[in-house]
Amino acid sequence: MVSYRKWGNVWQYGISYKDIDGTYKKLRKSGFSLKSNAELAASQVKSNYISVQHYRAGNIPFTDYFARWVQLYKENSVSDVTLIKYGNTLQHIKRLFGHILLKDISRSLYQEKLNEFAVDHAPRTVSTFHKQIYAAMLDALDERIIPIDPTRKAVVSGHTVKHPKKALNYAEWQCLIQHLDLTERKQLIIYIAAITGMLYAEVIGLTPEDLDNELNQININKTWDYKYHTGFKKTKTPSLVRRISVNIAAIKALQQSSNSHEIASSSPIFLKDGKTPVSAEINKILTAKLTSLNLPRITFHGLRHTPQFYSIKVLVFYQCLND
Repeated sequence: MVSYRKWGNVWQYGISYKDIDGTYKKLRKSGFSLKSNAELAASQVKSNYISVQHYRAGNIPFTDYFARWVQLYKENSVSDVTLIKYGNTLQHIKRLFGHILLKDISRSLYQEKLNEFAVDHAPRTVSTFHKQIYAAMLDALDERIIPIDPTRKAVVSGHTVKHPKKALNYAEWQCLIQHLDLTERKQLIIYIAAITGMLYAEVIGLTPEDLDNELNQININKTWDYKYHTGFKKTKTPSLVRRISVNIAAIKALQQSSNSHEIASSSPIFLKDGKTPVSAEINKILTAKLTSLNLPRITFHGLRHTPQFYSIKVLVFYQCLND
């Protein structure tokens, strides 16, 4: 039942309905200058939704709906790895959509937010983000919580990152390692990778018991799953289990970092509050450092190639002298 009432100079409509708990309630909305406008708005609610209950369901922030959708449909049906990806999508939704209500998301608004996300993400990442939201919106449409699918015919784009230089030359490499602050744990991660060529998962998988103080060596026998947070893992291949000689400064910096954060002998040195820094965060710090030093941009993975190249170069030099 719909009723209309005039309050001062504006009109209000009221739609009576029975809630899921059996109680009778009324949905009211005012602010219409003409009664005909109030009638039109009320008729749209009744024609677009099976019941006022469905209208109410769409009257929640999109972030809340998506979180509830993941909990209802995904938590017990997908792997832990996939569930983490849905969690990442939820974080992006919170940043992009804020408190925007589910029922207020139009096709144009959704496209604007998707374009905003695409500015600093690769096309493949944007596509995954869109597909997960698309699935949630389809379920909302099936339940008549929303009258249209705002993700329909959305254009998926993305930012193609120009491939940076693969490695630094010797002078550039020296400049970088001389300007890293070894008391800062994230810069220490970069330093260790730069002088050893270790993989990121190997660096953050280091524990205090992997440090050989007498021989100044690092024992690499495992990695840390920084993507899906499952703990220690085996090295990429058995041949990557190895010992690497490093300088005294590296050993001392690793020891001081583990001591200052009271890291247990079998726990990752770079673990803090149960988490390790993500690789994207370290890449940003590396890029900022290279930019401040007017050095060419390389990725964290590019650090792996630089010390190996110069180690081989030095080894060949000494072999030539011996010959």
